[in-house]
Amino acid sequence: MAAEGDGWAGMGWDWTDADDIRRRLAAGADPDRWSGGRPLHRAAVFGSPEAVAELARRVADVDALENGVTALWEAVMSRRPENARALAAAGADPWRLSLGGWSPGRLSLAGPTPELFPVREGATLTDTERAAAQEAHRLTTALGEFDYDGTGLACVAGIDAAEAVRRLLATPVDDELIDELLEDPYGYDMDESLQIIGVTSVPGGCVVTQPWGYAPQMPGVLARLSAGTLCYGFYANPKSGNQGSIARHGTIEGSDLHPGGEPDENDTPAEVLASYLYQHNAVAYACAFTGLRPAGRRAVTGPPDVWVELPRRDYWSH
Repeated sequence: MAAEGDGWAGMGWDWTDADDIRRRLAAGADPDRWSGGRPLHRAAVFGSPEAVAELARRVADVDALENGVTALWEAVMSRRPENARALAAAGADPWRLSLGGWSPGRLSLAGPTPELFPVREGATLTDTERAAAQEAHRLTTALGEFDYDGTGLACVAGIDAAEAVRRLLATPVDDELIDELLEDPYGYDMDESLQIIGVTSVPGGCVVTQPWGYAPQMPGVLARLSAGTLCYGFYANPKSGNQGSIARHGTIEGSDLHPGGEPDENDTPAEVLASYLYQHNAVAYACAFTGLRPAGRRAVTGPPDVWVELPRRDYWSH
């Protein structure tokens, strides 16, 4: 909730009511200050075009920064094209450089509304960026929308399901046991269910999955899978969100990552583009990171090529 002093008391996630915003501004609400951040940035993501336009004509600087980005960047990143148009009409600069050297205008060329702004000379996508955008469209369409809360996943480049099973020294699971587990995975003994994973070959590599737990992302699993190659693992924690890890050549290179989340200030141009292309889609992000090209979501949701049981060992210290 906002403090009483800035005129935005009671404002939360909904900034769509332009009349309410207009009344608040007329009563002295500060167009540049709100306890949750800048009002214009908030409206760019959670508001209506009318609300954005009302705020944009009142602020001191329509391109003011919050957390290193402009309100127009937020609108483009959040795929709110009408809000982006309202900001551009109010004077916001689509070609102002931001995270990873991208501008909001150039980033929009990789998304679903490439016609959002008149393209400035020299601001077109490279062949590599265009190919990345095309594959993102194909991959997200192939996977579709589905609920993967509670799922553990490891995407492994360059090896098939049989090689993944060999590296993990895993053994096939009896069909009757799998049927019983799938009927009520959370009613099953956790010490037993966490040992069981599914493995599926896909173009570019393989996917290791566990629809009810985090086992594929355990460091010892990722280290073994990534010998001589690259692996991206994550656990879609229902309580705290997606938790990602990168393993390369048997070593954990990154942890506590947020696949499908917002880009960070120090991200490379490729990382910023990936965050835009795969926002709110951790599964697609993990596949793209490792170059996997599944034709559908069976590798994640099942049934996998094979269900196997991990040998008992300490997977947290590799």
